[in-house]
Amino acid sequence: MKNFNTLAVAAIGVALASPTAVANKMEEVVVTSSRVPVPLRQIGTSVSVISGEEIQQRGFSTLADVLRSQPAVSVTNTGGPGKTTSLFIRGEESYRTLVLLDGINISDASGTQISPRFEHLLSAGIGRVEILRGPQGLMYGADSGGVVDITSTTPREGFGGQVSAETGKFGSQQLSGNIGAGNDVGDFALSATSMETDGFNALTTDDVLRDDDGYENTTVHGKAGWTPTQDLRIELVGHYADGENEYDGCFGPSGPANVCSDTYEMTAWRASVDYTLGAFTHDLAYAGNQTDRALQEFGVESFATRGELNSVNYLGTFTGSEALRLVYGLEVKEEKLESDSGDADRRQDSVYAEYQGDFDNSIFVTAGARYDDNEDFGSHTSYRVSGAYLFDLDAGDLKLRATYGTGFRAPSLSEIAYNNRAEVFPPASDVVLREETSAGYDVGLSWFADSGLFLEAVYFDQKVTDEIFFDLADYSGYLQGNGDSTSTGVELISEYLAFESLELSGNYTYNDTENADDQQRIRRPKHLLNLGVNWRILESRLSLGFNARGSFDAIDGATGVSLDDYTVVDINASFDVMSGIQVYGRVENLFDEDYEEVPTYNTSGTAGYVGVRWNF
Repeated sequence: MKNFNTLAVAAIGVALASPTAVANKMEEVVVTSSRVPVPLRQIGTSVSVISGEEIQQRGFSTLADVLRSQPAVSVTNTGGPGKTTSLFIRGEESYRTLVLLDGINISDASGTQISPRFEHLLSAGIGRVEILRGPQGLMYGADSGGVVDITSTTPREGFGGQVSAETGKFGSQQLSGNIGAGNDVGDFALSATSMETDGFNALTTDDVLRDDDGYENTTVHGKAGWTPTQDLRIELVGHYADGENEYDGCFGPSGPANVCSDTYEMTAWRASVDYTLGAFTHDLAYAGNQTDRALQEFGVESFATRGELNSVNYLGTFTGSEALRLVYGLEVKEEKLESDSGDADRRQDSVYAEYQGDFDNSIFVTAGARYDDNEDFGSHTSYRVSGAYLFDLDAGDLKLRATYGTGFRAPSLSEIAYNNRAEVFPPASDVVLREETSAGYDVGLSWFADSGLFLEAVYFDQKVTDEIFFDLADYSGYLQGNGDSTSTGVELISEYLAFESLELSGNYTYNDTENADDQQRIRRPKHLLNLGVNWRILESRLSLGFNARGSFDAIDGATGVSLDDYTVVDINASFDVMSGIQVYGRVENLFDEDYEEVPTYNTSGTAGYVGVRWNF
């Protein structure tokens, strides 16, 4: 625990620094909590925000590496870029996290669960990310245990854009660019990124070939809007991602192998119409995605699958007064799965509504319910209530808040198909999968100082009942626990300026997780710690960044053996050479920490990257 103690002392040091005056964070507008713009002062849920400026400043190529810095977020990766990457919010499974990109659900319906593929999400072209922590069955679907809401680079007034080129260790190269334009009538934004790396040997047990396992990614994203009147807007969004990945540890017709590859291709889209009529707003959208994946062993295809998600969504609001706003909507969602094992499809119809009240600009409450009718597993009702109480003090504002939410998750089409195979054997053959249910609450205390200091402490407690999991003992198929899998913990968060040019941030999460057998859940660290420093000098032309993250007290579920604690330090810098031209660089894992996030899979040692940007 030596590294944990060192980081903890550093975090306390950050917390004691003297802040200077900045804009009050309380006035930041957040959309994700209730799917409509709400100032942070009124929100009773747990939300964190990453700006596009911060994403660019940190410099990481993948979004998952950016998200690691956030409270209660842990990430595991199996051997470098393009390899299976899982993101856990408050210890919940990655497939309980909903990822939206400009309003599109980009979960991969071709996988074992309807799950986001974080390994194929790059950071280029992203303008903002909001993270909503805890069960969010009301607004986003009953199976959502957390939401990552991504907004791409927004169109700008007039015309402009950015082009960047980067190179670094492992033969890594990345080219990216975006352009955009807009006025009162119309706007558009288009971004494209090409990334490739030779990678490194993914599997520690590959002591024969010891080959590099590379990755290539091409991503294109665009959106266009037309605003013929101030009350009407029409918008189109399109997204395309193509990934080719080499990895170790596949199992094909000839047995175990370390010459493995997979291809991933996603096409996604959204068309929407927004209309305002007096006190009412209406948003009607059609969105969908199609994912094609294929696995190869020694260049021979061993498995292929296709998944589709399509939905029609309506979101409406009515604002009667400050004390009365209603948010309501409906969704018709269809899932399709095509694989070598057969085809399946399913429909789910949903309707929801939430009341939002503001009393004397100091008490804010929400209460809502959602009704889902699943074609295979019947109807379920989920709900969420939240409240925030604002104390206006001389030196700032103190906010007490709380929320409680519930949800359910139906077994995925893939889980059902796997257990229904003719060759399935006990114990999976004896299991009839049923839906999981979830519930959770949190209580938070936030301090927004007039000087700009932000401090927050949150206690959370959540559970999943009858959790579905894969049989790692006999590999028979999917089993279902009888009881609760729980996550209980505390989040401590701080953000502020120590000086005019020195930004400091830190967060610590304690998370006690247990499965239905009262054992610690696998690869869920009990302690997560992040520390960030960004220093701007030379009239803000030079920016220097320092980020440290620590993971402590995690176990490997296959063996029950504790994983090593680790602390990773990254640094970054950028310099404005002249107007519009910027050079930048970063060093990841500065002190060459030797660690594993998943047993038997390598992580990167010290790696440096440099690049140049042109803004126009």
